Amino acid sequence: MDNGKTTLATRPIAIDLFAGVGGFSLGIEQAGFDVLVAVESDPVHACAYKFNFPLTEVICQDITQVTADTIRQAALKAWIAHYKTDTLWDGKIDLVFGGPPCQGFSLMGKRLINDDRNHLVLEFCRLVLELNPRYFLMENVPGMVAGKHKTWLNKLKNKFKHHGYHSRAQILNAADFGVPQRRKRLFFCGAQAGIRIYFPKPVAGLVTVVDAIADLPDLDSFPELKTTDQVLLSFEQLAQAEQKISVYAQTLRESNYFAYPRAWNPQLLTSSLQTQHNQTSIARFAATIANQREPISQLRRLDLNGLCHTLRAGTGSDHGSHTSPRPIHPILPRVISVREAARLHSFPDWFRLHQTKWHGFRQVGNSVPPLLAQAVGKSIITSLALTPVSPQMVLTQGDLQLLRFDACHAKQYWLMNE
Repeated sequence: MDNGKTTLATRPIAIDLFAGVGGFSLGIEQAGFDVLVAVESDPVHACAYKFNFPLTEVICQDITQVTADTIRQAALKAWIAHYKTDTLWDGKIDLVFGGPPCQGFSLMGKRLINDDRNHLVLEFCRLVLELNPRYFLMENVPGMVAGKHKTWLNKLKNKFKHHGYHSRAQILNAADFGVPQRRKRLFFCGAQAGIRIYFPKPVAGLVTVVDAIADLPDLDSFPELKTTDQVLLSFEQLAQAEQKISVYAQTLRESNYFAYPRAWNPQLLTSSLQTQHNQTSIARFAATIANQREPISQLRRLDLNGLCHTLRAGTGSDHGSHTSPRPIHPILPRVISVREAARLHSFPDWFRLHQTKWHGFRQVGNSVPPLLAQAVGKSIITSLALTPVSPQMVLTQGDLQLLRFDACHAKQYWLMNE
């Protein structure tokens, strides 16, 4: 990593309160912000975040135990240790953002008004008020504004208004912002007096499944992917893939927008561990037509020329460790890989996820699609009357062991690094 001075002083400062693996953070970074601190309670997700965002201080703690002072100390450490600037951080924060767990509000779940996870939105509110940013941004499911759950949003609006923030909420669909997936999410924004709130307008045209994954090779061609999630493509294989690549896929292989460029090897295909199906399942998958469910597994087959349905995360170990249904590949008789899911979610190819399929799919499904987050982030840049600056520092990602820890070892890692 280059240790020279950066343009940080001219980039606005952001804090991520429910970071997950970093999809939201990446989109906000792409819009022109520097994310100094990320808070994430799941140690496996926190490790993957640390791998992909080496400049960000990661706090792996339960959000209810995190204080504004802890975040400010971490932000100062990030500024001093990573940015090497002559000017000390003035303590001002432009944006606090995050997506509190949404299962209690989700239309797919039981929608219990007293679900413990619902109360995490109040923790978001608490830290926003303690940190006093110019702007805040919360992402959640549309179910938060349906039925009795509206009371939660009204409670938040009133509390923020009492402390000088005006706010707005709007539901956005990722497919309207260049993501090849139908995924509607609620964005609740607030700003201090005198700052207008804007929401992004949909972009023209749809990106489809074929745009997202047509250039990725057949995983069954690589025997090594039975036991590892990565394989080095030959120059010939890479050239064959590039002949099929779409404009969308090409943008996911390049340093773009206002994000820090990452050093990575385009020949290395990652997050591609095979799923081993029996012959009966393979035959059923092969017989399933596009956009229909296979009758036994109830898995839906992707339509090559359509949009992916919403990719979901399943549940963590604290709620039964249930695996979310994985779509069937539009051409091949198998479920999609983690990398294919990442492409359908607008993660760039340099972005690495946990080596196991279970954690990898959870990390994708729990994330805000980066391109959707970037669109909202650009609107905030406009609201704050800022001109984004492209950073010159090329980042080298972290230790690969961070993507290999099981939950127990990941927890030990953070206990040792507090």
